[in-house]
Amino acid sequence: MYKILLVLLLSYLIGNINAAYLIGRILENKDIRNYGSGNAGATNALRVFGAKIAAVTFLFDLLKAVIAVILGKMILGETGMFLAGISVIVGHNWPALLNFRGGKGIASTIGVMLIINYKITLICLAIGLIIVIKSRYVSLGSVITMALLPIIGLFFNRPFNLDFLIFTLILSAMAIYRHKGNISRLLKGQERKIGQRV
Repeated sequence: MYKILLVLLLSYLIGNINAAYLIGRILENKDIRNYGSGNAGATNALRVFGAKIAAVTFLFDLLKAVIAVILGKMILGETGMFLAGISVIVGHNWPALLNFRGGKGIASTIGVMLIINYKITLICLAIGLIIVIKSRYVSLGSVITMALLPIIGLFFNRPFNLDFLIFTLILSAMAIYRHKGNISRLLKGQERKIGQRV
């Protein structure tokens, strides 16, 4: 039991380390959550701070998830990977250290899935990139890709692993929930396209 708690707590705390917030404070003397969409993630960093900071933010959020999942595996095997993957994203999305105002977890989800199943990750990334390039809406690519994640995962879930299915459903649900505002703006035609700065 203590190993489960250790994985959950450690991964959650790793998720709390928010690159968009820290870089914005250090380099720009701004709290990114007060600008743009109010989201402390790579897409809003692109709008508010530009491409370089956004790229660093994306890579950091991805790598912290990779580290969390690897640690989870070392501590508790496959179960540890699943628990760490969920917990690090929860930590990123709802960080206690930032009054539970974090990001939307897409970069961290990519990092998690790269370790757990890189084939699924690459397929989802390809689909997401095509949608973003065609539509210029990052949120649309993110939502559609995350909705497809459990479905695509089923094709690689051999032999069938119920824990893996539940895991991908949880990741999908968290991402879509965090994008509920974006979905509303997309439906109203009010969503900002990629490259639009604030």
